[in-house]
Amino acid sequence: MVQRIVLNETSYHGKGAIASIADEIKGRGFTKAFVCSDPDLIRFGVTEKVTNILENSGFPYQLYSDIKANPTIENVQAGIAAFKEAKADYIIAIGGGSSMDTAKAVGIIINNPEFEDVRSLEGVAPTKKASVPIIAIPTTAGTAAEVTINYVITDVEKKRKFVCVDTHDIPVIAVIDPDMMASMPKGLTAATGMDALTHAIEGYITKGAWEMTDMFHLKSIEIISKSLRGAVDNTAEGRAGMALGQYIAGMGFSNVGLGIVHSMAHALGAVYDTPHGVANAILLPTVMEYNADATGDKYKYIAQAMGVAGTEAMTQAEYRKAAVDAVQQLSLDVGIPQDLKEIVKDEDIRFLSESAVADACAPGNPKEFTVEAIEDLFRKLL
Repeated sequence: MVQRIVLNETSYHGKGAIASIADEIKGRGFTKAFVCSDPDLIRFGVTEKVTNILENSGFPYQLYSDIKANPTIENVQAGIAAFKEAKADYIIAIGGGSSMDTAKAVGIIINNPEFEDVRSLEGVAPTKKASVPIIAIPTTAGTAAEVTINYVITDVEKKRKFVCVDTHDIPVIAVIDPDMMASMPKGLTAATGMDALTHAIEGYITKGAWEMTDMFHLKSIEIISKSLRGAVDNTAEGRAGMALGQYIAGMGFSNVGLGIVHSMAHALGAVYDTPHGVANAILLPTVMEYNADATGDKYKYIAQAMGVAGTEAMTQAEYRKAAVDAVQQLSLDVGIPQDLKEIVKDEDIRFLSESAVADACAPGNPKEFTVEAIEDLFRKLL
C-alpha cells in the first residue's frame, strides 16, 4: 500500500524564529502581504510582533481581521474581496486555527476561483492550483493548522461546520516561535493544548495510522503530557515543549485523519460556538473509553508516553483504563470542564449526533458507530 506524507516546504522552530520571515520574504521575491489575524491578537499587541518586522524591513502589507473564533463563510468571502483590493501576492496568517483556516480558504479560492462558493470546498476538493503562498505563524499551541492540509469553516445558516481537505492549502512556510504564544491566557493554553493531545491520540488510533505517523503521534503525546501543565503556568520550558509537541501532532494527523472526538466537537462548535479545544478536551476521555476495544495494544503505548509506570505488567483492560485515566487527570490538572452540562441542550442531541456522523473526520474512527451511539456519548457527559 502506498502512503503519502505532506509537510511544509520550510519550517522554523524555537525562540526568536519569527525573525526568519524577513529573509524568506526577500528570498522569495514577495511584494505585498495580506496579513490575517484576529481582533484580539491585534488588540493585545501580538500581531504587531510580526508587522513590526515587516515595517522595519520595508515590506508593505494589508491587515485583515474580520475573523471569528469559528471562522464563517462570510469571513472568507470578505477576506477574498479584501485580498483582491489589497493587490497582495502572499498571505501571512498570525493566530490560531481561526486565522489560518480563514487564510487557507482565501488563498485557495483566489487561485481556484471556480470554487468561489465556499461550500464547494467541503471534503476533498479537486482544486488544481496551489493556494496563494502562506506564511503561517501560530500563536496557540494546539491546532497545528500551520502544518496541516485541513481547514474548517462554519456555515452559520445551516448551523454546521464543514472540513476541507486539500494538499494545495498547506502553508509554504511555518514559523513556530514559543514567544508568539507567551501571552496566551491559562484557559486558552489549556484548551488548545488538549486539542493538540486529541490530535495525537486520534491520529495514533485512526484507521489510516501507520508506522511513520505512529512515530509522530507517540512523540507528540510524550512531549505534550510533559509540557502542558508548565505551559499553563507560563514557564518557558512548557511553552517551548507545547510549541513543538503540537506541531509534531500536526505532522501526523494531517496525513492520516482523526475520528469522532473531532466530529462531535465540530458539531458543538457549529451549534453553540463552543471553543474547539474545550469541546475536544471534554469529549476525549469518554470517546477513548468507547473506542478502547478497537485499538489493540495501542493504549498501552499511549499510557507509557504519558508517563504511566508498570504498563508491561498490566492486563489489556488495566492499561486501557490507565491511558484514559492519564488523559482525564491531565485535563483536570489544567482546569478543563469535565462535562457538557453547561453547553448542550437535550433537545439538540439528535441534531448534534447526526452532524457528527456526517462530519469528514468520522470515517477515520477505529470503531464503527451509529447516530444512536453518538447520542449515548453526548448523554454520558450531561
